[in-house]
Amino acid sequence: MKIKSAEFVMSNSDVAKCPKNRVPEYAFIGRSNVGKSSLINMLTSRKNLAKTSGRPGKTQLINHFIINKEWYLVDLPGYGYARVSKTAKKTFQKFITQYFSCREQLITAFVLVDIRHKPQPVDLDFMIWMGENDIPFSIVFTKADKLKPKAIENHIEDYKAILLETWADMPNYFVTSSSKSIGKDEVLDYIHNLNSNMIDN
Repeated sequence: MKIKSAEFVMSNSDVAKCPKNRVPEYAFIGRSNVGKSSLINMLTSRKNLAKTSGRPGKTQLINHFIINKEWYLVDLPGYGYARVSKTAKKTFQKFITQYFSCREQLITAFVLVDIRHKPQPVDLDFMIWMGENDIPFSIVFTKADKLKPKAIENHIEDYKAILLETWADMPNYFVTSSSKSIGKDEVLDYIHNLNSNMIDN
């Protein structure tokens, strides 16, 4: 898929105010320092579509971007660590839950995980929550340029070992690097195929 246009549509903290049309949505979420904004900018070939920051927890709203005037890329607040008050954190964690519970337009989510680290409880807990609530998702391993191929393989195997203890199959996953554009075509082609399947059906 070629990204011909990527435009900001709206930001809000109220799921009821999200776009009312039936345009398919693909949501991106992960820990607050996982490199989500950089990944979104890499996928869309836009340097500043999503705001990047050295301070984790910058995204605190539901952000909708219309891509190729065909589908929404939804940038969600990070879960886990963020330099905000407990009250603020509870507020946007609540609307993350509401988003996944209420948005019928959601086709699938992409849960971002930093490949440099061994499986983290906060990531595993979130994936388990997604599974328990029947929310389709793929894992996007970020920052792959920081590790050698064997280390990447080992860390993915660690995730497989844990998740397959309770799940029949390992979730679909992608290995990416924003700085090296690794995984860009794979993620975009996956979205394109899902969109095409909806049209065919």
